[in-house]
Amino acid sequence: MRLIRRFAVAAILALPLAAPAQAGDEAAIQNVRDLYAAFSGAVKDGAGPLPARVEAVTPVIDKVFDFPAMARIAVGSKWSGFTPEQQQALTKALKRSLTVTYANRLSQAAGGQFEVMPKIEMRGAQRVVPTKVTTVGGDDSEVDFVVNADDRVQDVLLNGDVSELAAQRTLLSKPLASGGADGAVKFLNERADGMLAAKPASKPAPAKAAQ
Repeated sequence: MRLIRRFAVAAILALPLAAPAQAGDEAAIQNVRDLYAAFSGAVKDGAGPLPARVEAVTPVIDKVFDFPAMARIAVGSKWSGFTPEQQQALTKALKRSLTVTYANRLSQAAGGQFEVMPKIEMRGAQRVVPTKVTTVGGDDSEVDFVVNADDRVQDVLLNGDVSELAAQRTLLSKPLASGGADGAVKFLNERADGMLAAKPASKPAPAKAAQ
């Protein structure tokens, strides 16, 4: 019986704590609202060309995301061994790669809805702004923004547990191991270039009537 009670208490403590927005949380929530406003505006007339989406969302992404912190976390322990110039180049390349990535993903959200919850969730030491993205087909995804003490985004979680930073760290592990900072910068820029150069998926032709 005691063991069951312990598990019950542990489960309760593990639940995210949702609280009404406090004065110190409003800036974080507004940052995410501004981000989604730009996302909605970028696809209000349909997905459009990727370069146009990148141009539309770049200013707000620059404002809302803490790319120096994200680059440091994504690179990991090797970060301290790089020169300031290398760190700056890595930060710039990561910012470009992620900006193009988010703009690219917007093609799936054209005609959908972006909803920001008016609250902050505390998950351990993390402050999270929870949101929901609904596609035009009605598919929902939970997209949660982890914000730091400066109210800027330093990670994005898909459906509660898929971390953008963890994915970036995995992607960068081989380029960092084989080419150091320069290898990682090259990889990130080539990744962005590849998305920008890709041709939009063509719509399937209508089926012909049987003869």
